[in-house]
Amino acid sequence: MDIQLLEATPNPEEVICRAARNDYMSEYGAEQSFESVMEGIEGETTEEKQRTLISHLLNHGHFGPFEHVQATVHVKGMSRSCMAQITRHRHVSFDVQSMRYVAFDDVDPADVREGELVVTPPSATDPDWIGRNQKGGAVDEETVEKRREVFAESVERAVADYQELLDLGMPPEDARFVLPIGTEVNVVMSLNARMLMHIADMRAAADAQWEIRGLTEDILALAEEWCPITFEQYEATMKNRKNRLAP
Repeated sequence: MDIQLLEATPNPEEVICRAARNDYMSEYGAEQSFESVMEGIEGETTEEKQRTLISHLLNHGHFGPFEHVQATVHVKGMSRSCMAQITRHRHVSFDVQSMRYVAFDDVDPADVREGELVVTPPSATDPDWIGRNQKGGAVDEETVEKRREVFAESVERAVADYQELLDLGMPPEDARFVLPIGTEVNVVMSLNARMLMHIADMRAAADAQWEIRGLTEDILALAEEWCPITFEQYEATMKNRKNRLAP
């Protein structure tokens, strides 16, 4: 999976702080410098004052200001299984590559067997992989080799059957019914900082499935560059606490 940041609110933590300070100011903040808006906040520099205020907001559950800043990411190669999980979250906007209008008729089924088009779960190749609700624990090399072969044969056959149905004149929107739930799609998603923290509470947790956990961790890594004080604080004091930050 590849994830790239397409666009994000510039100066996000100034926006967060201006929004938070607005609640307690008699003046109209848009006509004041940021330094004036932050007067009275503890800290020698503007960055220190931002850190003080943002930490206070997060520690005291004042999450509304974090809804004013938004990022848009483009995800390449998300499985339909992962997509079904991430699109359950409220207040995130999605555009998903259509399997009605995009036909996978130029993919060689033999390449699918080797990992093209369909996401291969780690439990298909790693004998020590333990997933949630798995019956039993680690397996021997012979068993995992059998898993790998069954999985590879299944996805190769599914794509071959899909392409045969297209050749027989079936429309892509109907032929796609035979494709695996692991079929890759590209997704554009936009979300605000509060919603990302909520998703991380749920999907970066140890009991989340490996793919959506990896997706969430990668987006958090981008967010730490875009909105560093907020997500450094989240990482240090709030992550894995199931804060339930959903609006």
